Amino acid sequence: MDNVQTFLPPIESPKGFMMKLVYFLTKKQFGKVLTPVKVFAARMPVAFGKFGAKIYELDKKLIIPKELVFLIRHQVARINVCEFCMDIGRYKALKELMPEEKFNAIHEYQSSSYFSDAERAALDYATELTKDKKINPETFSRLKKYFTEREICEIVYLIATEHIPNLTNIGLNIHSDMFCDISKRYIAKY
Repeated sequence: MDNVQTFLPPIESPKGFMMKLVYFLTKKQFGKVLTPVKVFAARMPVAFGKFGAKIYELDKKLIIPKELVFLIRHQVARINVCEFCMDIGRYKALKELMPEEKFNAIHEYQSSSYFSDAERAALDYATELTKDKKINPETFSRLKKYFTEREICEIVYLIATEHIPNLTNIGLNIHSDMFCDISKRYIAKY
């Protein structure tokens, strides 16, 4: 959003073949090397990057609808106010042809006609777990009305794994790479 400096300076010229390859591939995919790659990944052993890639690969094995995956990850990023994650998540969701109106209405998911009761239950669960770090039994009961045990575990997985990049980016003062408009109206007010 703002042109804020990261706590560690971005590494523009990486060392090592693997990191040079990562820079090349992210630039090819996104038109630029992503800030988390230049600030965090460039300083870490390659295995840490592989961990992030593994999460991406595991997301492909989920059985819940892809749109719900985007919504849950985005809701967690909004609550945590991870501007980079909101930006890249929105970019990916819209690229996957998710309706922009629905994505824009996430801050009012509880009353918006864009969201089903099942989506509301999942987003309530994600909101409560992210904010409170615990779940009210009534919230879980509502979730269980719409989702199988496997799907519930997938929702928990999404919430937990979204916290990793959120806290990494927040901890290093990494903000939006400006792929999308993530103006303050899209950030959760909790």
